[in-house]
Amino acid sequence: MTIRLMATPVEAPPRPLEVPQVPMPPPEEKPPEVASQPERQKMHAPQGPLKVVHAFWLAGMSCDGCSISTTGATNPSVEDLLTGTIPGLPKVVLHHPVLSLEVGEDFIRPFEMAEKGELDTPYVCIYEGSIADERIAKSTGGYFSAMGDQVMEDHKDQPFPTADRLKVMAEGAAAVIAIGTCATWGGIPAATGNPTGAMSVMDFLGKDYRSALGLPVINIPGCAPVGDNFTETVAVILMFLQGLGPLPEFDELGRPAWLFNETVHRGCTRAGYYEEGVFAEEYGDKECLVEVGCWGPVVNCNIVSRGAQSHMGGCMAAGGPCIGCTMPGFPDKFAPFYKTPPGSLISSTASRTVGFGIRRLRAISNHDRNREVRWDKAPGGVVPSGWGDVRKPGALDKSVHFFYEKLQFMGSKRPGRNDKHRYSTDLPPRARGMETPHDVSESEIRD
Repeated sequence: MTIRLMATPVEAPPRPLEVPQVPMPPPEEKPPEVASQPERQKMHAPQGPLKVVHAFWLAGMSCDGCSISTTGATNPSVEDLLTGTIPGLPKVVLHHPVLSLEVGEDFIRPFEMAEKGELDTPYVCIYEGSIADERIAKSTGGYFSAMGDQVMEDHKDQPFPTADRLKVMAEGAAAVIAIGTCATWGGIPAATGNPTGAMSVMDFLGKDYRSALGLPVINIPGCAPVGDNFTETVAVILMFLQGLGPLPEFDELGRPAWLFNETVHRGCTRAGYYEEGVFAEEYGDKECLVEVGCWGPVVNCNIVSRGAQSHMGGCMAAGGPCIGCTMPGFPDKFAPFYKTPPGSLISSTASRTVGFGIRRLRAISNHDRNREVRWDKAPGGVVPSGWGDVRKPGALDKSVHFFYEKLQFMGSKRPGRNDKHRYSTDLPPRARGMETPHDVSESEIRD
């Protein structure tokens, strides 16, 4: 049986009011700060005990200063990591565009294997230099920073930007380490007005990035960073991978907390001058450098206490003021360089006011502690030094020392073997009346 549907005329509904179409703005492009993660199964890094760990070194907008500082590390050294001589730690195979012996396809092949998850050992990604917005360069058919080639849809090869290579390798990496201020915070290439849209690794991968072991980006700042800070961080991460220790502590910005939890000023050899209100007026002076542009009191860095290389040097130790190169606000927030920071107007004035009295009180104590107890008891307080005349204590010195000593020994006994000997340097009874050594002639000593 066939059923036919008969069409019957239906009145058309009333036409709706026409609303003028307002052109909508084009959708905003995805901000370059966040790199999209490829849609694939999350890879996991195998855990220890391990014999080999690969380290892939990528470079963006860099001066290679981070590589140079790393090769100068001594505690531990790069050689110790590469040869596996540190007890319990695996051997590190470094893939560095400058230091590696392989070239061309032989050099790029391990990178490609890591991207595809074909390595049977865990790997870490180390990025040096800031990451430029490659879309800007691509719009004119170019690139900013690249390493190796990639085959495009038209079967043509073109340079593979290191930013894109990091994006595809970061997911399977046991850890992503940003070395140097350019990689950690953007640095000089990301300063205001730059034409490249440069950014840090953390800005590029985004807040939600986690490595195969669940780690956010690890940051080792510095321009250039202390080499030992980097190699030490790598060593403790390897200990974690080996199961020899817990994950080290990092602060809220991904910096090793044990290396960047103090300011430059607290470890500076010139900090005592600041406390006493004495400041350098020109370069080359030995006093505190705040007045000639040092930002050390507000900068997290250990370069003075650890040294720039081999535990020697460091900006302030070498006479240079701190310009804040380890900080996220560098360089914009620390410019202009070598100019007195505005905050020192208050802190330096307060330091000078309090330090005026502190210096004088300490000078009195220093003069007193520069004297033996025997010299104080000698007639006239003469110091038997042939190098020069030592000033004798004045009335003020004696008065201050009298009350100072009362407080010093309050609740305790003065030094001495018994109550008859007030000072430990008093001569024993059998030696009383004898001439002092310098009053005895050489002939009497020979006899």
